[in-house]
Amino acid sequence: MILIDYKDRRPIYEQVAEKLSELMLRGILPQDSQLPSVRSLATDLSINPNTIQRAYAELERQGYIYSVKGRGSFVSENGQIRKKKRLDVFVRLGELVEDAKGVGITMLEFQEQVIQRFGSAGKAPGERVAEEGDRI
Repeated sequence: MILIDYKDRRPIYEQVAEKLSELMLRGILPQDSQLPSVRSLATDLSINPNTIQRAYAELERQGYIYSVKGRGSFVSENGQIRKKKRLDVFVRLGELVEDAKGVGITMLEFQEQVIQRFGSAGKAPGERVAEEGDRI
């Protein structure tokens, strides 16, 4: 499901492209599955079809989708995309480690924060993460 945040400073087409790419990377939109038509998605989201067209163009430029003339847009093979995304994450992690070292954060402090945040990913705000020793 795609939800548009009108308070977000990013353009709507970027939000749509990001949400669709997340769905593809998570496997919710599998390889070679057809995306909704520009017109139908624009109607569902109550936004201008040109915005959806721009989001699709950006996804195609990034290699997430491909177009077949007269048939629509389809999800590309996402193994390579997933590898690239993982590499991007590890590059950003390396940058964060360097920043942490620069401000005096110890490896143990950094690890604790990573474990805490990794465990809470996808949890509702304020929802407690189970810890070792908790009763079931």
